[in-house]
Amino acid sequence: MKQGIGVAGSGYARGMKRKATNAAGGLMLILVVAAVLILDQLRAQTGGAQQTSGVARPGTPVAESGRRATDADGSGARAIAAAFGAQRSGFMVESAGEVTKVLPDDEHPPRHQRFILRLSTGRTVLMSHNIDLAERVPVRRGDRVEFRGQYEWNDQGGVIHWTHHDPAGRREGGWIVHADVRYE
Repeated sequence: MKQGIGVAGSGYARGMKRKATNAAGGLMLILVVAAVLILDQLRAQTGGAQQTSGVARPGTPVAESGRRATDADGSGARAIAAAFGAQRSGFMVESAGEVTKVLPDDEHPPRHQRFILRLSTGRTVLMSHNIDLAERVPVRRGDRVEFRGQYEWNDQGGVIHWTHHDPAGRREGGWIVHADVRYE
């Protein structure tokens, strides 16, 4: 039996649909990044961000360092939710959440402390904190932490890493605040 090949049933149509989906995802990422940058700029102009320049010592009390996550409006958690939906990665974000599970350390160099954090949106992310570069954060289930780190997409909600200083000094680092102590 001879079968005809129509445009609708061909790989061509599926490929075009995939390209359109990828383009929409790219546009979503651009919009999310733009929104985060605008919010950060507005926060800085209104004095909402209490950040100082320079790198504080690991375990520095927040009152001494002046650095805290400023995600009272949930913008960081919403940016993560949007990036998860668009399957996008690679941007720095500040947010906060509750520790729902403490996992065993990843012992492969570089070593990482790992725990699951539930954000204000309900989404969970894996926190992967480099303990070869920064001090371990003494978290337990139910603790609240604030953080600045780089979001990387995965199908389970994503991973936050780069929650430490940059030893090479080439980019701004991240941090975790727990019990009013900042670890970077």
